[in-house]
Amino acid sequence: MDLNTVTEVISPAEPGQWRPGDAWLGGGTVLFAEPRPHLSRLLDLAAAGWPALTLRDDVLEIAATCTIAELAAAGYEIARQCCQAFLASFKIWNMATVGGNLCAALPAGPMIALGAALDGVCLLLGPDGAREVPVADFVTGDGTTVLAEGELLRSITVPASALNAPFALRQGSLHTHGRSGVLLIGRRTLDGLSLTVTAATKRPYVLRFPSMPSAEVVQIALTERIPIDAYVSDIHGLPAWRRHLTRRYAEEIRQELAA
Repeated sequence: MDLNTVTEVISPAEPGQWRPGDAWLGGGTVLFAEPRPHLSRLLDLAAAGWPALTLRDDVLEIAATCTIAELAAAGYEIARQCCQAFLASFKIWNMATVGGNLCAALPAGPMIALGAALDGVCLLLGPDGAREVPVADFVTGDGTTVLAEGELLRSITVPASALNAPFALRQGSLHTHGRSGVLLIGRRTLDGLSLTVTAATKRPYVLRFPSMPSAEVVQIALTERIPIDAYVSDIHGLPAWRRHLTRRYAEEIRQELAA
């Protein structure tokens, strides 16, 4: 879609250049998806030339401008499976960015699930400097984040140990090629389990168990830690269905990782 109110594109862009009427431009797959008459200028982040992936000191840094295709090809199975949860064409894979998926903050965003499940940390840059926010806290609701005016998402860092840990992923949709209605990721920790619930809920929920829990403990945690009104209701699934699948997938993941 044409953004016919935009009169200028700044390339490359820096945090200090932001002003009202601006928007950060990464892959553009979300930005150009609908009219945005309030915009007058785009700040091009892709031209900054940030390395897509940087591995150092047992930490993987994923640039916000890293494309889904680049992440899928990085050799990490959990990342590849999350990328496949897009159910998107190769065109989207080669244009859409990890940062764009997080900043769009759609419940079904698989990069939100990946970052939260791996204890990822977002690096935010803004007029007042830099700050770090856990991915699990970055998305606050359907389409909302902690980003302040003029801030941008620079990168997400995840521990390499989490990337290589045993994991199990479950995705549910109303249609074979439909948007995720439920997306759960379980990851074995040193002695226990980390269970991340996304797509079914308006924001990610990460449930941590210090030891491998029983089926009853997991179900109680899902009831106590995720409010009923946290489940999404839209054309991609009703709350009751999403809650049912969440409980079912959680037990499947628990059994798989406990084996």
